[in-house]
Amino acid sequence: MFWTLELASYLEEAPWPATKDELIDYAIRSGAPIEVVENLQELEDEGEVYESIEDIWPDYPSQEDFMFNEDEY
Repeated sequence: MFWTLELASYLEEAPWPATKDELIDYAIRSGAPIEVVENLQELEDEGEVYESIEDIWPDYPSQEDFMFNEDEY
């Protein structure tokens, strides 16, 4: 399983919190690339509910990682 910013961006608007099956369904319905669906299928399914993309990809960059100061604009 590998994630990139582009692939993860397809899940930003997902209906969080969500189960693995709900995320797969969302990815298919929203037209996400097959790589997103394949990555989600590789998750271990223990009935876990994911609260956000960070639960799936812990290294997902946050707003602070981009060092963009919104107050300047």
